[in-house]
Amino acid sequence: MNKLKLGVIGVGSVVREIYQYLYFNSHYSENLEIIAVADPNKEYRNWFCDKYHIKENFRYESYEEMIIECELDAAHINTPDDLHLEPTLYCLNHGIDVQMPKPTSKKIKEVHLMIETAKKNNRFFGVDFHKRDDPRMIELANRYKSGRYGELQIADWWMVDALKVSDPNYSPKFFASKDFAEKNNPASFLTVHMIDSLMMVVDLVPEKVKAIGFSQKMPSLSPIPVLGYELIDTLVTFNNGSIAHIITGWHLPNSAPDLTVQSSRMICSDGWVDLPAESGGFVEIHPEGHLWANPLFRTFEEKGNVSGFGISYPGKIFNNILNFRNNNLSDNEYQFMLNPFQTGFYTTLVLEGIENSLNQPLLSNNGVTFGSEVNLKDLLSRELGSDVSKNYHQ
Repeated sequence: MNKLKLGVIGVGSVVREIYQYLYFNSHYSENLEIIAVADPNKEYRNWFCDKYHIKENFRYESYEEMIIECELDAAHINTPDDLHLEPTLYCLNHGIDVQMPKPTSKKIKEVHLMIETAKKNNRFFGVDFHKRDDPRMIELANRYKSGRYGELQIADWWMVDALKVSDPNYSPKFFASKDFAEKNNPASFLTVHMIDSLMMVVDLVPEKVKAIGFSQKMPSLSPIPVLGYELIDTLVTFNNGSIAHIITGWHLPNSAPDLTVQSSRMICSDGWVDLPAESGGFVEIHPEGHLWANPLFRTFEEKGNVSGFGISYPGKIFNNILNFRNNNLSDNEYQFMLNPFQTGFYTTLVLEGIENSLNQPLLSNNGVTFGSEVNLKDLLSRELGSDVSKNYHQ
């Protein structure tokens, strides 16, 4: 097999911004054949299929119908985060390997079910946490694990987007639908990137979570107000006693020099590391404003190809699926791909802990919610049962 026969489930904003280039204009495109598309939104479905010449009889409203009627090897599931479960299980149970963007789910019970279903059916299941392929993160992880800095003590990682990402009043629309910021708070959209990247570097299991949410800017938006958080500060305690503050939001003024402003700091027993993520690009001044460009994430090359870690990480997952279907992936490699770090289980564990923390506030004042501390071992036992949860304790 030289190409994966791929069915695409969902062709909304994430496909528009990233995956269309992966499918058709990247170094991984030669390994992919887009067979069919399923999306209940006719406008999105026809936009993608018209642009890339997908025939009418391969355009589906229902992913179930697409899976049954088409000869596919894999599916790329680009539904909203809280709708990953059903199409994933359907594909895995019908012999179709799966990839999806982060987060895997907002519920650990769902991630566990996906992992177990993949194992039961001997299928491949991958999640695109593309910051794992940022060369700066890879180098930092290798240096940390060499013992260069000693043991993590305190981390401070933050990532804040411009308001237009979440503002339904902004035109042209970015990600924001009317209820986007209400259904997808900064934790599910941004904190998952930061905590996943940190865990990739330090290889530690989270044990406790406590969150503070700020809902002051979003309710003031006009003419459409949003019932949701614009900023969340999460305190994570790891199994070695170290702590991390993960601060994420989407309320920077749209005049900010970049869509996303982010940085990271790690204080360790034998050293200190700063990762000013913006330094990976360049500054430009032109009629749209004074902006920072980050070609490490997405680079438009001279001959039309698009590269960068936003493309390479999901591309590598598709290559792994191709190797898996060609029996070129060892059992150890397969088991590694399904471990709790790789599948985003621990990332979802932190995310669900944040949701629980904010839903059980100690205090609310002036739009600020001070969440309670959540013991993640207790959450695991409650959601999965004590016997199953032991498999995720380290």
